[in-house]
Amino acid sequence: MPKQVILGAHFPGVNNTTVWSDPRSGSHIEFESFRRFAQAAERGRFDFLFLAEGLALREQRGHIHDLDVVGRPDTLPVLAALAGVTEHLGLVGTINATFNEPYELARQFATLDLLSQGRAGWNVVTSSDAFTGANFRRGGYLPREQRYARAQSQVTANRHLWDSWGQDAVVADREAGRFTDGPAGEFAYASEFFDIHGTFNTPRPPQGHPVIFQAGDSEDGREFAARTADAIFTGHGSGDDGRAFYRDIKRRLACYGRRPEDLKILPAATFIVGGTDDEAHRISDEVRRQQVSGQTALLILERIWNRDLRDYDPDGPLPDIEPETQPGTLIQGRVQHVKDPAAEVARLRELARDKNLSLREVAIEISARQNFVGSPETIADALIDAVETGVSDGYILVPHITPGGLDDFVDQVVPILTERGALRSEYAEGSTLRDHLALGAARPATDWEAGSAAGQADLSGHESASHDLPSHDLTEQKESA
Repeated sequence: MPKQVILGAHFPGVNNTTVWSDPRSGSHIEFESFRRFAQAAERGRFDFLFLAEGLALREQRGHIHDLDVVGRPDTLPVLAALAGVTEHLGLVGTINATFNEPYELARQFATLDLLSQGRAGWNVVTSSDAFTGANFRRGGYLPREQRYARAQSQVTANRHLWDSWGQDAVVADREAGRFTDGPAGEFAYASEFFDIHGTFNTPRPPQGHPVIFQAGDSEDGREFAARTADAIFTGHGSGDDGRAFYRDIKRRLACYGRRPEDLKILPAATFIVGGTDDEAHRISDEVRRQQVSGQTALLILERIWNRDLRDYDPDGPLPDIEPETQPGTLIQGRVQHVKDPAAEVARLRELARDKNLSLREVAIEISARQNFVGSPETIADALIDAVETGVSDGYILVPHITPGGLDDFVDQVVPILTERGALRSEYAEGSTLRDHLALGAARPATDWEAGSAAGQADLSGHESASHDLPSHDLTEQKESA
């Protein structure tokens, strides 16, 4: 019997995987789109639905980015509404740990877990840029080196708040540093970032703690995940790259007293289902051209050149100017990862010469390909193989059409996965998201803190070996892209 393939469904929102020109592409704001998408995922017995988040409209050349002109609804109200039209599907929301406060976040996620009867998940992301920070009361930003420290403290504080109700309620004695039994709802928590105490007014979530996802992929992000998260949303989804990431994350768990199965690794994945493999690849090529219009091609290459390229012809050659290597403000609200722009531009020029590509064709060539392309049987085989060979524990699928983009997968691939024993034939009665992901009962906040302290002591004498691994940061800004 093969391992179970965990499946999430990512409603992509204003995402550059979406083919807006396709007549099947619907609203990314109307609730009907969210409802149809969620119910398709539940019909396919997916484990959860995943929503990204954006706290600022992205800008390029001083104008709102063309993918953001429709705006984006707030994540938690959408998930709360979906709790009323689904019965089993997990509901995972991306919420920033940098600008929010523990009391409000703990109440919001506890409420979502109560409304959904135990199906809530929190994808914890951070933000280090002043552009996003300007939308908030502090009017600035958290230094990059502190963002994961605050995220760690944020999650810990939330866990203490969730633990403050019920028979296992505890209250921190702030002066003596001890824990004693206390009345339900009473809490106290102090750290470098927070000093809070009072009475929490939301009953304990059905899951104890909502499932914690994490989406950062830097060295600090990986360590944060090993110390804190139940699941990782990552870009490492295939082949040797995926297996290296999988091994690296799983090996980090032991020093925090955790088992490999305690943390699920779930890459984002796009897909194209065709009647045959050849047909699917033809569709895939067309979709990639639709995803990268001439305007989009210029925007993609501006992130490498760090220059305004609007005067260049997308169907002409690559720009003949050199990239700007100094940090600038051409692009706001999205993560840039080109460490050596000059070397990358040289590589693209060689690629264009070798394949006789136009500017737009280069942009298409370097844009992400669909992860799974083929007949239903081919895709099912590939998913099962990836999980069996340690690439991932499953995938978060990102369709290129919303809201109907899951339908082909649900109707054609899911039956094969089920027949082969890699996917449940029905949901367990009354199961929570923790049950779906086989995570077990939530550990108390004090247990997490003890494991974190032990892990920090273990790490103090050596440096992680993961620095040489490729990085695909999926922070809040990247997910918004």
